[in-house]
Amino acid sequence: MAHKILVVDDEPHIVMMLEARLQKNGFEVVTATSGSEAMAKVKQVRPDLIVLDVMMPVMSGFEVCRMLKENPAYQAIPVILLTAKSTERDQTLGISVGADAYVTKPYSPEELLGQIRELLA
Repeated sequence: MAHKILVVDDEPHIVMMLEARLQKNGFEVVTATSGSEAMAKVKQVRPDLIVLDVMMPVMSGFEVCRMLKENPAYQAIPVILLTAKSTERDQTLGISVGADAYVTKPYSPEELLGQIRELLA
């Protein structure tokens, strides 16, 4: 059975690119374009892993990640923050809110796939 991955980004072209790449690699993909939609999808579909953009309107990826990791029902779901925010301070914040991996844009699709496979193993 294919692993289910939730892709969350407010930029539709990034969501489409990630969705196509992940499906081509045998993953089932669910998408969301906001933090609140992501939280609703997590409750609905219980993904095996979440690829989460940081810079989104209303609720940032940092906030979504923190909420997931503070909730015993969802804290075991691996979260990869995928973001253009590449400073050491941002990465430290990402890890402090519970992210399992931090990948910066522009990203290598192979690196991202490697992180996903590693976290699902």
